[in-house]
Order: sequence, then C-alpha cells, then structure tokens
Amino acid sequence: MKILIINSGSSSIKYQLMVMPENEVICTGMIDRIGLETSNITFKTASNSYEEILPVQTHKIGLQKVADMLLDPEKGVIKTTSEITAVGHRVVHGGSYFSNTTIITEEVKDKIKELSELAPLHNPAHLVGINVAEEIFSGAKQVAVFDTAFHQTIPVEAYKYAIPNFLLTEHKVRVYGFHGTSHKYVSEKAIGYLEKGSRIITIHLGNGCSMTAVKDGKSIDTTMGFSPANGLVMGTRAGDIDQSVIFYMVKNLGYTPDEVNSILLKQSGMLGLTGYSDLRDIESKAEEGNKDCQLALLMNAYRIRKTIGSYTAALNGLDAIIFTAGIGENSSYMRKLICTDMDYFGIEIDPEKNQIRSKEIREISTANSKTKVLVVPTDEEYEIANQVYQLLEN
Repeated sequence: MKILIINSGSSSIKYQLMVMPENEVICTGMIDRIGLETSNITFKTASNSYEEILPVQTHKIGLQKVADMLLDPEKGVIKTTSEITAVGHRVVHGGSYFSNTTIITEEVKDKIKELSELAPLHNPAHLVGINVAEEIFSGAKQVAVFDTAFHQTIPVEAYKYAIPNFLLTEHKVRVYGFHGTSHKYVSEKAIGYLEKGSRIITIHLGNGCSMTAVKDGKSIDTTMGFSPANGLVMGTRAGDIDQSVIFYMVKNLGYTPDEVNSILLKQSGMLGLTGYSDLRDIESKAEEGNKDCQLALLMNAYRIRKTIGSYTAALNGLDAIIFTAGIGENSSYMRKLICTDMDYFGIEIDPEKNQIRSKEIREISTANSKTKVLVVPTDEEYEIANQVYQLLEN
C-alpha cells in the first residue's frame, strides 16, 4: 500500500511517499517559503535527488508541484496518482474531539476548522493541504493523524486547569498536549526495547520542546498545555511563565496583546536569552565562554530535571528516560547537562556511550544505572503512515 504523508505548515509542505507495511521510503522532500519568489523545492529518492528555487505562491500550486514531481517521466516514482491508496495528513490540533486517527469527511474538516481558534498557525494550513490533496489525489483516502490524540488518555486531574468550570465545558480550555505522534512512536520503541510495560519519561528536544509521562504506553501528563507555548524553554518560546507578566507588559509597559504574544512565541526562549535560536550556535558560544549561552543551557537543563522529578512522582517510579528529536538525539552536551546530579533518581550516563551517534535506538546509561537512559530517533512520518495503514486495514 502506497501512502503519501503530507505535513502542510503555514509556509511549507513536507511530504514523504511510503510503502506499508514494508516501511519502504520511496521519496521524500519539502517545499519551503511558500508565497515568496524564492520557494525552495527538494525531492529525494534512493537513486537521485534534486533541488530548485521557484516561485510557489500557494499551497495548491505547491501540492500540484509535488504531484508533478512524483509523476515525472524521468525522475518520478509513480505512473498515475491512482497508485496512491491514501494520503495521511498531520494535524496539530484535534482538541477533545479526536482521540484516534480518522478518515477525513466534511464533518471532520468542519471540526478542524473550528479548532483553528486554538491553533491559528497550524490548522488553517492543514485544511488547505487537505482540500488540495482531495482534488489532486481524488482516488485516495484522506486520513488525519492528530498531534493531540496520544494525550487524550491524560486523566482529568492532570488536564483540567484550576479556573471556572464553564471555561472547560463551554470553551474547551484545558491541557491538550502536542508532539503526540513523536511521543507515541518513541515510547512504543522504548517499551519494545525494555520488553515490558514501563514508567517512561519521553523528552522531545528540538526547536519546540516537550516532555511526556508515559505509563504502560499511555500518556498521563505532558508539558505543553492549551497550546504548544507552554512548558520547557524552547528555541523562540518562553515556556512556563507567570501569567501576571503578560498583564504587566500590557498595562505597565504599553505593549499590545499581539505584541506580547509575538515576544513570548517568537522572541523568547533561547533566542531571547542568547540572541541565538540554534542550539549548535549556543553550545559553541558557551564553550567559548559566553556567559549568556552558558546560563541559557543551565536554565533549560534545570527545567527538564525539575520536570523529571515531578513526573517520577506522577508515575510512582521511573524505569527509563528517552531523549529524542534533533537536540535530544544529537546533543551529547545537553544530555550530559540534564543527567548530571540525578543519581537520586538512579540516573547515570556513560560518557563514552553518550558520544556515540547512531540512527538506531541506543542505551547510554551505565551498567549500574537503575534508570535506563535511551536515545530513540523519532520517525513521525513512519508513525503517521503506520497509523493510516492500521486504520485502513482494520
């Protein structure tokens, strides 16, 4: 079964064509900077790849370009669009409506549109991708995989805010959690590696960062909340912050609500602390003695360690912690910083194992460490394809 994975962002389209259940990647690529004259287009297969700069003004034009590349007589990988059985769409926000992967209908699209109020940067772009894919790949099943779905098992005492009840019942203000596709994938991989149902903390560290407490394969708490802005220090997002700061900035400093929102989402986090949003730059500057960069890394690690402590209590113990995503998988520096002085929790990493890079799951804890420390490369595209395949097969 050939499944096309579409991740339609506000100004980009990521795509991957896979054969399931063989887990064979036929091609992968991206169209970035949609709406500009210098849109970047990439297309990669096992035998060749190419990149070009062209103006791609809309998502519809972009997805048509994807179809053209797939069908290209020389470089393409399919002869007709009818070869594609299904198109799997990543959808960031499914609210409390969607706890499972879902075949897209008009009613489902209406709900995704309704939830755009909670994910204004993401859900509208997903809808555009869905509508265009329905037109171009008309013979394929269109399927939505929701980032929030994995977190629908979080109990009410963890997802409910201590605010008036009507805000939950009438306006759906609650913890939703995000990065669910990644947390689900790596926690299942870890459980398979450990060969038992376990108490696991998954740590997804990229430009966006989140942690999830997973008990026997189910999410019971997570750091991102009503939106992806909450929780850990991120590339440009502040994470946890006293809400009074927002009112202070508006009332006393003269900022508009939109300006405050922009500051907290796009100018804060590592960027606000150091002037850099890329962790590689921050680590390099920290090693050169930059005090701001050194402090930012300590702040990041401290918040993660603090969350490990609270989630260990929520799980009533801890069997393993999992590092994943770009930073979690590749930064031995951050893993060491996070796991330092965590022996009370039975966490001890092996310095040599921590330096090893691999695309495979690997254990970096010492033989004496009571808590396993694993690095599990995430594969959200596979997880989406697998969920689509399982839905259609069943």
